[in-house]
Parts: sequence; structure tokens; C-alpha cells
Amino acid sequence: MRVRSSVGALCALVVLMTGCQSAPGGGGEEDGRLGERSSATASPVPTRPSGYGAVFLAVDECSSFGRTSFTEVSCASERAAARVVARHDGTMKNGPRCPGTTDFVLHISEQRPSSDEDGDGAVPRGYACMRNLQPPHPGDPGGGGGPRTVVGDCVYSLDDGKVRETACDGKGEHQPEYKVTKAVDSRSKCPASTALYVRLGGDAPVGCARPV
Repeated sequence: MRVRSSVGALCALVVLMTGCQSAPGGGGEEDGRLGERSSATASPVPTRPSGYGAVFLAVDECSSFGRTSFTEVSCASERAAARVVARHDGTMKNGPRCPGTTDFVLHISEQRPSSDEDGDGAVPRGYACMRNLQPPHPGDPGGGGGPRTVVGDCVYSLDDGKVRETACDGKGEHQPEYKVTKAVDSRSKCPASTALYVRLGGDAPVGCARPV
């Protein structure tokens, strides 16, 4: 959790197991896939051609419903729930930030099974920034969720002096107390009406919030 900010990320650990909704290539879903196996002879260097199934949860590919147990599916499938808007290897702590309107993040654990049905069996550790195919979109400004706090979001105070995001329309579990109206690079650039400073990160890391 950021100081006087919020982290609304919903995370998932990919479990690659046959017979369950997990990472593609696990064999439990007919349209969940990992990638194409390189057919070279001796010690080939794995290749990752583009297209559905070539790279697990690549940009513009879709996941099924679920945050802790899911699979990659065709975006045309009735099981498709969210689309990848950004995909990075490594961890969020050390990697690029997700886009501001990301609804949730899927954290992918590294898996290297000995073999699978249609891929090279390897999925590197990484994370996928996801956007729901249908509303609601908690990552939108004022939506009350998402992995980032952005201009237009509302927050409420916690007992430890920090804040957490909540829906601006008051329909969330907690009523909004402040709304982020501007993002600047230093507190001195916030308007006079600012009652709270929220850590946003990025090039404009200070959020100027006023009471609602």
C-alpha cells in the first residue's frame, strides 16, 4: 500500500496443472494454450511467434473469469472476461507501471514443466495488466479500484493515517472523503483548496485531493 494512497490490485498466482483452469497449456481447457513448440532439431532456441497462444497473456489477448485460477482464451470465446492492456516480465515492484485504467493485475509465476500439449512448457515470471471486457471498470477514474490511484479517484482515511481508494459515487463499502483533482510533481504546485496529498507515482507523483 502506498502512503496516503491506495493499491486496488487484485492479484493471481498462475498454477499450471492439468485439469484445472490455470495457465494456458495446462491441458484442462480446450481453448487455453501456452504457445507453439519450436520444431528444430538439437537444442533449439525457443521462439515466440505472435498470435493467440504464442505468448501467455500477450497484449490484446484475453483471460477467462477468475483471479486465482484462470486460463488464456480467445477474445471471441464466451469465457473471455478481460483483455491484456500491458504485459511485462519480472515483478511489478521493479517493472513498468500498468496503464492508469487497468482494472486488475494478474501476477504470473514462472513455470517450466517438462512438456505440454502444444508449447515449449515455459512461462516466465511476469504480470499482465487487465481491463474487463464489460463494465464495471474499477480502474476508471472514480471507479473505486484498480492497481493505481489516478486523477478523478476518491479515497477515504484509515486509522493509521493512510488512505484507500473507494468509489466516488458512494456505492462502495466506504464513503468517499477526498477526491484527487490534480497530479503534479511537487506539493507546492497543488491548488490552495488541497486538503490531502496522495502519492500517485510516475512523472507527476503528487495527487492534490480536496474534500468531497
